[in-house]
Amino acid sequence: MAFQIPRGTQDVLPGDSEKWQYVEHIARSLCSRYGYQEIRTPIFEHTELFLRGVGDTTDIVQKEMYTFEDKGGRALTLRPEGTAPVVRAFVEHKLYGSPNQPLKLYYSGPMFRYERPEAGRFRQFVQFGVEALGSSDPAIDAEVMALAMHIYEALGLKRIRLVINSLGDLDSRRAHREALVRHFSNRIHELCPDCQTRLHTNPLRILDCKKDRDHELMATAPSILDYLNDESRAYFEKVKQYLTALGIPFVIDARLVRGLDYYNHTTFEIMSEAEGFGAAATLCGGGRYNGLVQEIGGPETPGIGFALSIERLLAALDAEGVELPVESGLDCYVVAVGERAKDEAVRLVYALRRFGLRVDQDYLGRKLKAQLKAADRLGASFVAIIGDEELERQEAAVKHMASGEQTNVPLGELAHFLHERIGKEE
Repeated sequence: MAFQIPRGTQDVLPGDSEKWQYVEHIARSLCSRYGYQEIRTPIFEHTELFLRGVGDTTDIVQKEMYTFEDKGGRALTLRPEGTAPVVRAFVEHKLYGSPNQPLKLYYSGPMFRYERPEAGRFRQFVQFGVEALGSSDPAIDAEVMALAMHIYEALGLKRIRLVINSLGDLDSRRAHREALVRHFSNRIHELCPDCQTRLHTNPLRILDCKKDRDHELMATAPSILDYLNDESRAYFEKVKQYLTALGIPFVIDARLVRGLDYYNHTTFEIMSEAEGFGAAATLCGGGRYNGLVQEIGGPETPGIGFALSIERLLAALDAEGVELPVESGLDCYVVAVGERAKDEAVRLVYALRRFGLRVDQDYLGRKLKAQLKAADRLGASFVAIIGDEELERQEAAVKHMASGEQTNVPLGELAHFLHERIGKEE
């Protein structure tokens, strides 16, 4: 029986996995520079966490979660997003008591949503995200957005755009909600069944509908920006002021509401404007979620964060033709001719690896010519050839693959010779 990968998932094979490692390394390095530390949470959580945190009227909860019952009868869910698990850990381990506030965290790992697979959208996908918990300073909103933009720019993306909005505080949202209900009520039958359900459960989510995004009611819907109270408006103005001071361009989109119930005040997305990228132009999304910590059982604690898709990031890099400087190839391939030479090669390869070099050898008993071809396929910078004559002299015939230059090097000096030559080339 031939097994195939489940629909909506992917295998990341050698040649591509190096790209994943590189972008994750850049993201982790920048997070460290900004003072964020890594947190790792389980791949599955109690289902109630997402019902309370994400919102039971969201598409994620209603349609997309992978939920199962374990042998103890507990309802568990493969995590569909990263913020709720991080906040759960923040509350459970009483991290709000840490003397270092705000607590700045980042995470990376697979998420799971049952969606219709398409370009840039998978049922198992990898998110890299950050969360800053404990500060209601609009300056940290700007910092979080700056970090997200910095990651993309450090990887070489140029055709990206930061889109921001404010959902305001509870009073602002309540006034806007009433205006939305009045706006949509008389013609709600023209919209999809999901929007009809949302009218009285969460009318703000109507603005996030993918099916009816081009309906005229969407274009004329009341703007949240017209319903911000003085406090919310002042907060949003400060966020914009900080972004401007950082030299980060942005555009305001009053229809940007995001798809999760916990957002308030600042929301944002980073979009790709690269040609040929397709419909999935959103690379990253995030926002402020004051109130989520209390919802999950902790003390009143403000928070803000973002999550970006590694798959979409890589697709955007391809769309812009960005070549990542990933390490490939070997420093040296040890070619052994004869049984005695093979015995020496096993020891030598291990010693060179311990020295810090990328080294390999033949394990298929191939002839000299076939081993040299294998070294070329593997992108080896040097080949160290050992035969009976070389063993007698305790030397290796070292060939520089690019130039063809060959030098006899004592076995005891081989590691230093290769390290020096490779350092000069780099």
